[in-house]
Amino acid sequence: MRHFKTFVLFLMIVSSQMAGQEKKLSSEERLEWFRDAKLGIFIHWGYYGVNGIGESWSMYHKSISYEDYMDQGKEFTAENYNPQEWARLFKKIGARYAVLTTKHHDGVALWDTRLSKLNVKEKTPAKSDLVAPFVTALRKENLKVGLYFSLCDWSHPDYNVVFPRPDTKKDYPQKNQKELSSWERFIRFYKGQLKEINDKFHPDLYWFDGDWEKSSEQWQAQSLKDSLLKWNPNAIVNSRLKSYGDYSTPEQGVPIVRPEGAWEFCMTMNDNWGYYPSDTNYKPKSQIIRTFVEVIASGGNLLLNIGPKPDGTIAEEQKERLLALGEWINKHNTAVFDSKAGLPAGHYYGPTLISKDNKKVYLCLFDTPQNYISLRGIQNKVRSIKVVGSVQELSFERNGGAVWNNIPGILRIEVPEIKNMDIYVTILEVELEDELKLYRGHGNAVELN
Repeated sequence: MRHFKTFVLFLMIVSSQMAGQEKKLSSEERLEWFRDAKLGIFIHWGYYGVNGIGESWSMYHKSISYEDYMDQGKEFTAENYNPQEWARLFKKIGARYAVLTTKHHDGVALWDTRLSKLNVKEKTPAKSDLVAPFVTALRKENLKVGLYFSLCDWSHPDYNVVFPRPDTKKDYPQKNQKELSSWERFIRFYKGQLKEINDKFHPDLYWFDGDWEKSSEQWQAQSLKDSLLKWNPNAIVNSRLKSYGDYSTPEQGVPIVRPEGAWEFCMTMNDNWGYYPSDTNYKPKSQIIRTFVEVIASGGNLLLNIGPKPDGTIAEEQKERLLALGEWINKHNTAVFDSKAGLPAGHYYGPTLISKDNKKVYLCLFDTPQNYISLRGIQNKVRSIKVVGSVQELSFERNGGAVWNNIPGILRIEVPEIKNMDIYVTILEVELEDELKLYRGHGNAVELN
């Protein structure tokens, strides 16, 4: 009987280990929803919106003293904060996820962390956790939750900074840590805050920042990534955890060369991330929509930034741009969400998308074409060509090439009627008779006609 019990215990241990292994997902499995997301909303919300200055960097560049920067907290009220309204807006415009700054480099936490008194519940008129209702609102609208977290903390007494800073120990209780070095204390602190974030909010996406200030070894990046996936096996991590991210995150300049792997492009609407009322250099709606098209045509997501006001409302200039993008997305919904990265360069002069079943090619027109639209290197027979968002079907003709040598000619497509051209970006749906086959040769002599 004793041997039987031992054997049963052994089976239980093995089964438990196998169950744990089954939960471990590959990066590609964890990224599945992200690759299809196309649009996310980035939200920079913090003290810096009170005076309309450059986030935490205004301290770093000594354009404001530490004391004056933190004094802004007295007017960070969040009195009109309505996360449900935010979430409904994001859902309406076609966003699939949103990323909120839970803590920027300044160290101010937007949740009621137990590890620092420097949080909006204790230091501001808001007097409440602002992250929890945001997470709840997003989940109610079936949106994925992304939480931004700065690895560096320019207020923590154990984190060295390049600008004058008073003694901040009163804001960072550090009990029973005398045996640790200052850096070990900081590591324990920041990992502790991330454990809080996981336990409270269980985010789908961790959006790190600030990793450039230390090495991977100093951050203990590998063990952190292991911990994040142990806590939350489905979570994904951006590229700013040194080399331990799941996807790349270029910002402000649209990549010229298509990035490898999963990626997102984060971009401001004007020149600043936070609320900055004197910055009126807003990108026109046309540029934002064109950028979105360029990004998804290269297989990425656009993470478009907004900077809410200290009271929690979104500036009208930002809301107008969100709604314009959303209107365009809703008009071209199938082309946007039932697609993947488009054709390689050389087949068409402009961005393209390919349907997930490889039976449709979407051509994006940024301008009104002259004479005709040219599509090259498509070996398939074409079933039809339509203007997305209208009932117009376009005529087309193929000429040139050498079919017997598998060299397709040019597909010459009729220009849509002006009334059917979208004011921002027009999309044509080229439906094929079977799965896309491309000619990628460099051409040769036709020896037999």
